[in-house]
Amino acid sequence: MEYEVEYIHSKIKLSSYTGRLFRTEAAFEEHLLVWLISGETKILEAERTLRFGSGSTFLIPRNQLATIINYPSGGQPHQAVTMHLSLEVLREIYGISGLKTTDKGKLGVYAFDRHPLLDGCLASLVPYFELKEKIPSEVAALKIKEAITILRNTDAGIDQVLGNFSDPYKIDLEAFMERNFMFNMPLERFGFLTGRSLTTFKRDFQKIYQTSPQRWLTQKRLELAREQLLKTDRKPVDVYLETGFENLSHFSHAFKKQFGMSPSQLQIQNG
Repeated sequence: MEYEVEYIHSKIKLSSYTGRLFRTEAAFEEHLLVWLISGETKILEAERTLRFGSGSTFLIPRNQLATIINYPSGGQPHQAVTMHLSLEVLREIYGISGLKTTDKGKLGVYAFDRHPLLDGCLASLVPYFELKEKIPSEVAALKIKEAITILRNTDAGIDQVLGNFSDPYKIDLEAFMERNFMFNMPLERFGFLTGRSLTTFKRDFQKIYQTSPQRWLTQKRLELAREQLLKTDRKPVDVYLETGFENLSHFSHAFKKQFGMSPSQLQIQNG
């Protein structure tokens, strides 16, 4: 099996992938704490690209738009422990109202320095996967609280992320879409992240762009893909992954329909 996920608890899982790569789009409803055991992870945000290797620990904040690409590496599968940090647990730790944050909406994926306490906490979960046993709920709750406590005591900035309980508020739709169009999210999710219902999102979008979100997104993604093919030596199979298309076949078909030639033909023509 190329991709396998094992849960030892509803909030703790081990994922293992042995294929060429595995991509997913992120805008999760809970914070995800990830400990990368082996392999590599590439995360694309609107304004930066992050790369993580084995032993890395990072947090994907809730509602953070990102493209996540996981690769096996060095003959090892991509293997990671992921812990969901629910708002319920965080409210218990921080109090109902949370903290006053100073960087709302601009936090991004949060990388942690190596620390023996954090490594030890996450590594202690691996035997449960090897035993194929579910971790008792009481133990899982303790492990999640232990991880949060270690993060709070070893990283001074993490409270700004974990203690922020606010939902997305109504923001500048045009600025948001111009920055995040390459993320392949349902329109409902784009609406939520801009502080709008789906109906309001579509209405506001039409006022700004005089076209439907679907048409505009496809056009913007094709233009970005064309720019990358012309300015770099990257192959179409790499470009489509980072420009919001479902698969290579769909990308090639839409590209040829828009520009009159396939992505490969464009590269050959460009020399």
